[in-house]
Amino acid sequence: MQVPDQIPLKLDDGFHRIEREHRLPTGFPPAVLDEADWVAKVPRLPATDMTDVPFVTIDPPGSMDLDQALHLERLGAGYRVWYAVADVGAFVRPGGVIDAEARSRGETVYLPAGRVPLHPVVLSEGAASLLPGAERPAAVWCVDLDADGRVIGADVRRALVRSRERLDYAYVQAAVDTGTADGVLALLAEIGRLRLALERERGGVTLPVPEQEVTHDGGRYRLRFRLPLSAEAWNAQISLLTGMAAAAMMLDAEVGVLRVLPRPSPGDLAKVRRVAQALDVPWPDGAGYGAVVHDLDPKNGRQAAFLHESKVLLRGAGYVAFDGAPPRTAEHAAVAAPYAHVTAPLRRLADRYATEVCLAVAAGEPVPSDVRAGLEVLPGLMSAGGRRAGAVERACVDLVEAFLLRDRIGQAFEAVVIDVDQRHGDGQVQITEPAVIARCDGDLPLGEQVVVRLSRADPATREVRFTLAG
Repeated sequence: MQVPDQIPLKLDDGFHRIEREHRLPTGFPPAVLDEADWVAKVPRLPATDMTDVPFVTIDPPGSMDLDQALHLERLGAGYRVWYAVADVGAFVRPGGVIDAEARSRGETVYLPAGRVPLHPVVLSEGAASLLPGAERPAAVWCVDLDADGRVIGADVRRALVRSRERLDYAYVQAAVDTGTADGVLALLAEIGRLRLALERERGGVTLPVPEQEVTHDGGRYRLRFRLPLSAEAWNAQISLLTGMAAAAMMLDAEVGVLRVLPRPSPGDLAKVRRVAQALDVPWPDGAGYGAVVHDLDPKNGRQAAFLHESKVLLRGAGYVAFDGAPPRTAEHAAVAAPYAHVTAPLRRLADRYATEVCLAVAAGEPVPSDVRAGLEVLPGLMSAGGRRAGAVERACVDLVEAFLLRDRIGQAFEAVVIDVDQRHGDGQVQITEPAVIARCDGDLPLGEQVVVRLSRADPATREVRFTLAG
């Protein structure tokens, strides 16, 4: 018999339980809030004024922690990318109480009805956020591209900026699709497509898979599979090229912190090739994994199963810090180039440290000793923070799945088999309404559409399980 208080009567109760299980902080210590209130009023303002550049931000609707703003221009036959990144270093000093608290968190943790922020909201959603109409200190990247979108030069400096407008992805996509986009938005689509073509050329990987997303609207929670818009991919390419420029800068200077992903092992690659063959997913001779997945359709059952199975090739990402000789593994296999996180300092600790390194290198100055001293422990801190954020996200999705299905035990659902575990006689299936991925017992045919019957949906344990019907 289950103890009543173990059963979340409301989803919010379940989310609070997840927060307790993962020991998420419920607030900030008074000393951190006091320092944040003070530094919000007296940031280190840069000497360079770039408030005349008409930056815009592009984020999900309602976002307040705005890390990046962009402005795009034509430069002869090529392009100039201006990318302003929130200058958290203008407010937070390594060794201070805000920094110490951020080091204990690693990154912002997002839950369906809120977030556990890396920094106090007076900074992350206020004084440091690139909100429209407000003058803000920023690390402004200037990246020049040739006519094909290749980087031909990059620099970064501190400057004062003022974003003109806060846009969202749906607005950008609609403007491009209807042919009404001009100026920055038209160039974003143009540059984004060029950068995606270059990514494919160098063997980079962007998986065309839908995101399982919990939405919260008017006190009700829903699950859905959402395919990212092209506008999100174009915007991501601007962030990626900035991170690649930062990595090159730090490698040249022989000091910094990189985001790395080892190349897949021959064994894993051979396994994924066998899965492709079994599912009739074409893999031409000489083609890399990135080129194979680029045009796959996640709505096709067999291709969706392949995309799920092939994720094994993208596991094992982490951070590596160096001060001296560059690391032996300096490349991010999915980016197919050295890469660094520098564009989300309001939400990730490593970005602030990497940005401080790049600012010093670009200015021809020594990297500050307190920044340099903090690099060594960053990979461990980020690994711990990333694991916790991922576990919380998964637990929240599991809870919503179980809660939405709790009264439907015994019902049949159409599903696609996306994973098979022959050793245990089960696998994973994906159903579309509600948008659930869960374990299923039975002799499952990988990539095929099947009918499954719900055998378990327990909000207390956050477990959902199906059985192959008939």
